[in-house]
Amino acid sequence: MKIQMLGTGSAFAKAFNNNNALLTVDGLNVLVDCGITAPKALYELGYSFNDLDAILITHIHADHIGGLEELAFQMKFIFGRKPILYLADALVGTLWENSLKGGLQQDPTETLEDFFDVRPLNEGVAHELVPGLSVELIATKHIPNKRSYSLLFNEFFFYSGDMVFDADLLDDLVDNRGVQVIFHDCQLHPPGVVHACLPQLLTLRQSVQERVYLMHYGDDQREFIGHTGHMSFIEQQKAYDLNPLTFARQFGIME
Repeated sequence: MKIQMLGTGSAFAKAFNNNNALLTVDGLNVLVDCGITAPKALYELGYSFNDLDAILITHIHADHIGGLEELAFQMKFIFGRKPILYLADALVGTLWENSLKGGLQQDPTETLEDFFDVRPLNEGVAHELVPGLSVELIATKHIPNKRSYSLLFNEFFFYSGDMVFDADLLDDLVDNRGVQVIFHDCQLHPPGVVHACLPQLLTLRQSVQERVYLMHYGDDQREFIGHTGHMSFIEQQKAYDLNPLTFARQFGIME
């Protein structure tokens, strides 16, 4: 199981692509979010949309769903198949009515299901996305009154889908659920209104920080290298082996 970040940038970053990821398990590819820059980022890594076995969406913001229109049109008119689309059942209607309908619909009867093989997911239940990869959606706070979900893969890898700081959740994941690796969005400057900010994350105890790898950061990220406590930055386009026994070695954290 490996992960390759198509981008690690915040919604307003220009030096980095949108914070989207490609998870690969036994040759099967699952795209986690498909933002505005995702089509170009996939191209730069040598992938086409047809190489994807499924797409998983965390929430409805352009840096996470802005590339879905192009993906849908390419899959329908170039590759001739419906891609599998996983998302929370509570987001299905919102994704179509508030984001994709205006661009995709050519006939008044068309729905999201005409472009995607939609697989709604229930919160708090483990679902198999492809063989060898399961996910549990965890509702986390981001924008008030808008649903957003973080992801627990294979019971050991937590991937935040944009969330405010929640030390209790992170403590519980490590202490009670056996989470070994945490990819967390990080706003480098306070205040942390809709994202956890670096000063907040630095208050986590060392045993949690050692599991935290930072993503979704701004263009001045380089200025903060060496100032993230026991946490490390994830790099875009670099492929990481997610085996919990070997993951930290890729950062020189353990022998």
